[in-house]
Amino acid sequence: MSPLALVVVAAIGLCALLLELRLRRDLSSAVHAPLWLNVAGLVFAITAVCADLRHLSANLMMVAALGAVLCFAISGITVLRALRNSR
Repeated sequence: MSPLALVVVAAIGLCALLLELRLRRDLSSAVHAPLWLNVAGLVFAITAVCADLRHLSANLMMVAALGAVLCFAISGITVLRALRNSR
């Protein structure tokens, strides 16, 4: 139930979705994940890990972990919506 475990699960889910998107050959239109949202998620995830390793404020780690999970979730939702609309 660690916040960092949630970040890892969210990142793995997004990576799996992007890999499926890359390997699918039957897509007629190009579907892209929002780059700025993925970069923001990575920054939040790195902040959460650094806050945990350096034993900084627990609130900082929680907020950063939540930000990363939200960014990855919104990015995944955007890709799934684009995939559904392309059919």
